[in-house]
This record gives sequence, structure tokens and C-alpha cells, in this order.
Amino acid sequence: MRPTTSTSDRFLLLVVFLAGVGTLGIEMVMPRLLAPFFGTSQPIWAVVIGMTLVYLAIGYRLGGTLADRTPDERLLYRLIAWAGLICAGIPLVARPLLSLAQFSLRHVVAGGFIGSLVVVILLFAAPVILMATVGPFAVRLQMRRFEDGVAAAGRTVGTISALSTLGSIVGTFLTVLLLIPAIGTSGTIFLFASFLVLLGLVGLRDWRYGLMLLVVLGLAVAHYTLGSTIKSADCYNCTLLAEAESEYNYIQVARQSVVYANDTVDPRHVLVLNEGQATHSIYRLKYRNTGDPLDLLTDGGPWDYFSVAPYVYPDRDPNSVQSLALLGSAAGSIPKQFLAIYGPETIIDAVEIDPQIVAMGREYFDLEDQDPRFPNYTTHIADARAWIATAERTYDVIGMDAYHQPYIPFQLTTVEFFQQVRDHLNPQGVAVVNAGRPASGDDRLVNALASTMLAVFPQVYMIDTRFSNAILIGVNEPVGDGVQNFTANAEHMSIQALQLVMYWSVNEGRFGPIREFSPAQARYRPFTDDHAPVEQLIDGLILNEVTR
Repeated sequence: MRPTTSTSDRFLLLVVFLAGVGTLGIEMVMPRLLAPFFGTSQPIWAVVIGMTLVYLAIGYRLGGTLADRTPDERLLYRLIAWAGLICAGIPLVARPLLSLAQFSLRHVVAGGFIGSLVVVILLFAAPVILMATVGPFAVRLQMRRFEDGVAAAGRTVGTISALSTLGSIVGTFLTVLLLIPAIGTSGTIFLFASFLVLLGLVGLRDWRYGLMLLVVLGLAVAHYTLGSTIKSADCYNCTLLAEAESEYNYIQVARQSVVYANDTVDPRHVLVLNEGQATHSIYRLKYRNTGDPLDLLTDGGPWDYFSVAPYVYPDRDPNSVQSLALLGSAAGSIPKQFLAIYGPETIIDAVEIDPQIVAMGREYFDLEDQDPRFPNYTTHIADARAWIATAERTYDVIGMDAYHQPYIPFQLTTVEFFQQVRDHLNPQGVAVVNAGRPASGDDRLVNALASTMLAVFPQVYMIDTRFSNAILIGVNEPVGDGVQNFTANAEHMSIQALQLVMYWSVNEGRFGPIREFSPAQARYRPFTDDHAPVEQLIDGLILNEVTR
């Protein structure tokens, strides 16, 4: 017997589609809620995806059991409404737990950090499980329309699965590309909560469930009343100036007051991303008044050393350094130093994948890429690997500043990538990598990257910054004794900012002076596009620091 098509049937199919939108919308919010506190590394994504699949499996089983026991549409709509209501409580409950995670991460309290992560992920269990019941429940309800259910089973399950999947696709792109950038993570959660409650209310046609909408509204008001920011500034002695959520990152700009030993206060703007374990850009505001390159130096931070990398070549003249490509430019600290040191005509191609970071760089860091005084400075919103593969120019310096732990895209660590970089260097060009290293001095990441670079470049040099980072320099042509060249160039350097950083490189490296990285020191097989176990290496570093 053929089924009869009714308004109820059509509405049920619409509910399946919309429930798919809501389910994936909630799932895509989960990693964004975690990102400011736990980051977006591959292990975090593995936990999120793995637990989501567990919740879906439980929901599918539960939905089938409930539908067989009570094949009533009203029960289905109640489940959807309750999923929305529970979802609305997540931002409020998650706030203190995520604050605990932030404290634990700063003070390396492993139990609090891991416990907070587990509990926050469990917060999403109930709404995801309840939404997962929709598919099997809808199949059971649709089968009631047929006299011979088995004969129509394939078509029924196929239709329900297709509609749910299409809704999930819409929910994924709608959440990531539109909602989170437009209204933020919490706003997206409250929007989906309201949407699901409203969907259940329409199905039930029971005004009492309208009270759920009022509860959702009340929770949203309470959330935004208790605090208008996602979290406090993620740096010492900082005041939060602005925060934003982009397609790629949770972004903070803070004002930091650094107090020197003579009680001089040095105000700065700093850029912090996601869980806040690294500062990505620094701008000393004093430079606005003085225009002195010395006032852009960050007391020996990794940004300071990119400009001195070319001087491992013998008799290198500052006038010969005329171009820079920077992969991972953030808010523009390194290009700003290059322009101040080498002049406003310097050719700079800065590559940053996140347009929101660039926008905040222009607002808070005086990013010069749209300033007519610097006609050769261009910012490219692009993926670094894709950009370098299609770049037409060659450069004196190609810098890579995308190695802040745990953010190490494997595709920027391989032999194939470094070969592309070398192909875009001038004859006496250098490739410069900012390699993160914990304060303990664990050099596994640094050694792995240097080992890989040594498979491409004839010589590799290492500068230890005054912080814990290492600067790796790959040369396009053999330079002989690069350390001696660097020292000799330093003795004749007339530019004070370069002179100071070169002095730090020779005398004040945290783990030693500038030195060549030799083949005998390489402990790792070079990373390739096919095999680059970066995440495993980083996991080991983090575990070592947590258990230290």
C-alpha cells in the first residue's frame, strides 16, 4: 500500500532537516567554545570528534528504543525542545569551568586542566544525544504510514538520512562561516537553543512549552550581564582592549605595561590567540613618538632576530637587504621592524590567513600595509603553503612565524615546503624560522625542524633568543664560517637596532650563542608531506612540561 502524503508527513520531514541543521550547529560550536582555553590542536579536535560520535551513537540507540516503545510525534518534539533548553545552559555552566582551565594552564595544574576539558565536553552530551534521537524516531513514525513497512523501509531510511545529512551540511557552514563570526560562540549557542525550542513548540502546539523560550532568553540575559568578555586578558599585567572570534581564531588585543628595573613603564599592545600560551605580536607604543627602530625591539623576543638573519653571509651590507616575505605575519611586528630598519621602500609581502587579525592589526598595531608611505608593503590573506607555491617574486629573507606551540601546521615543517621556500630566495637569501621551545629547554621541536631544514639548505644556523625560542636560519648558498661572518658584520654594523640584536645573538642567547647546526646534531629523520609526526612530538613536549 502506498503511503498517504499529509501535512504532518511533510512537517516531520522538515523537522528532520532542521534538526540536522541544529545538531551540527551545536557540534561545531563545541571546539570554538574550547579554543580560547584549550586551543585548536589536533588532539583537541580528536577529543571533540570522538566524543561527538559517542554521543551520536548513544542517541541513535536511544531514539530507536523510545520510538518503538512510544511512537508518538509529541515525544519527539519534547526531546527537541529539551535539547534546546539544555543547550542554553551551556555558556553559563561552562564559564567557571573554563576559568578553572585557564588558571590550571597558567600554573601547569594537570588535574584541573584535564578535568575542566572533560566536564565541558560532557556538557554537550545531553543536547547532542537528544538531537541524535530524531533520525531513528522519524523513521519509526514514517513507517507507520505504510501497511507493509518492510517494503518501504529502504526508501524511508534513505529519505530520512538524506534530509538529516543535508541539514547537517547547512548547519556546519552556517555556523562556521556566518554565525560565529557575526554573533560569537555564546550568541550562536543561544540562537540554536531558541531555534530548537521553537521547533519543538511548533510541533507540540502547546503554549506551556513557550515558557522554555522565556527561560532561554533569561539565561542569555544572565550570561551577558555577568560578563561581556569571553575571558580576561591572557598576559601578565595586561588590560583587555578588544576581543573577537574569527573563522580561525579567538583573538585578544591587550595593553601591557612592562616595568623596567629603573621603574620606567613601557606600554605595549600585544596580540594573543586562542588559549593564550604565546604572544603573537608586540607593539611598543613609544615608537609612535620617537620613530626610533630601537623602540620597536621587544627586549630579545623572537621578532627581533629576523632582521639580523642575513648577516651569516660574509661582508653583508644592510643596503643589500631589500625584500621580505613573512609567512604568518599576525599583526605585523616583524614587517614593522624591517621597514624601520631597512627603509620605507623595502618590499614586504606579508601572508596571514586570518583577515580579522589583519583588521585588528590595522586598528591597534598601526599596521602600515595601507599607508602610502610604504608603497611596497602588501598583506595577503592566504594560506602560507598555497601562497608560497604560487609566488612569483624572490626575496632576501623569507620568514616563517607559524610555530607557536601547539600551533604547528605540519605542512609548514616538511622538506617539500622548505624546498618551495628555497626556490623563492635570492642567491644570498635566508629562510628564517621561529621555533618554539619551552622554558625548560626541551629542544625536540627545534631539532626536528633544523634536521628537516638541513635536508634542503646547505647550512643551517641557530640563534637562541633572550626568551626560550630558537631562530633557525637556512642559507641559499654556502657561507663558510657563518658565525665568524656574523661576528665580523656585527663589529662593523652602523645601525643601532641591528647592532644591539647581533650583540644579544652572540652574547645573550638563553641557551648559548649563535652557532651552526651540524649533521651530527640531527636526531630526527626529515619531515615530509607523507610523514610529519608534528602532533606526536608536541604532545610529548606538553606532557613533559605538565609532569615536570
